[in-house]
Amino acid sequence: MFRIAPVLLALVLSAGCAAAPLRPTAPLDHLPALRGDYFRTESQEVGRPFHIYVRLPDGYDPARAAAYPTVYLTDGDSLFPILAANHLFLTYDDDLPEAIVVGIAYGGFDPATNRRKVDFQTPGDGVAPDAAGAPAFQSFLKRELIPEIERRFHADPSRRVLFGQSRGGAFVLWSAVNEPDLFWGRIASNPSITPGVESLMGAAAPAVRDDLGVVLVSGTRDWPDLQAEAELWGSAWEARADRPWRLHRARVEGGTHAANAGDAYRIGMNWLFGRPAPP
Repeated sequence: MFRIAPVLLALVLSAGCAAAPLRPTAPLDHLPALRGDYFRTESQEVGRPFHIYVRLPDGYDPARAAAYPTVYLTDGDSLFPILAANHLFLTYDDDLPEAIVVGIAYGGFDPATNRRKVDFQTPGDGVAPDAAGAPAFQSFLKRELIPEIERRFHADPSRRVLFGQSRGGAFVLWSAVNEPDLFWGRIASNPSITPGVESLMGAAAPAVRDDLGVVLVSGTRDWPDLQAEAELWGSAWEARADRPWRLHRARVEGGTHAANAGDAYRIGMNWLFGRPAPP
């Protein structure tokens, strides 16, 4: 009996461990390049929740009045830990100003949770109205997220930047056409703009500001059809007199569809902030 009891105890303990989480949620406070804040928000505009991760500048002091440029990242589930941490190195190496970096995350990659294919989808031919979520997602940014970020943190409303990759890049371009003044700067990395290209080519909404900028970045090893789409959009808008923003087009030599998002971010941020182009 005394020899069996320890075995039974071990089985009970192991069963309990299997039902419990592998580990508690780890705070980011011990990763100083990502240190900041997190909150969950229930969007009334979209009708779903989002997980919001905020990286605060090195030395950020809530008691000081200094305001920082603020970068909003679509696809925060993957892009936030990459680009938010890398921003610190860009302040070291490229003399970029420190910034608040906001990652807009779904909490998973399962399509049942991650609704990027709806939220970033622009209206256009062949797109069902209930599948084109870009207008609702932009309303979420404008009416819910941006006011909350600027209420909680020392975010400079005159220096908002929006970054998107792939379908998120298409949303960035759609936003630039439909509400130019919402963001001072926009960076579209390897945008996937079909279907829905029609709503990216129509007349742009009028802009109040005259210092807005859009950066379009493509990798030379991105899928050929996406490179062609980016070339079509960039060439068309470069020639248009009704363009309400400066446009900068760049190529990443050897860049693939997703793995060079950091290069696109670096190129775009340096151009927007008037820094020399990185080598």
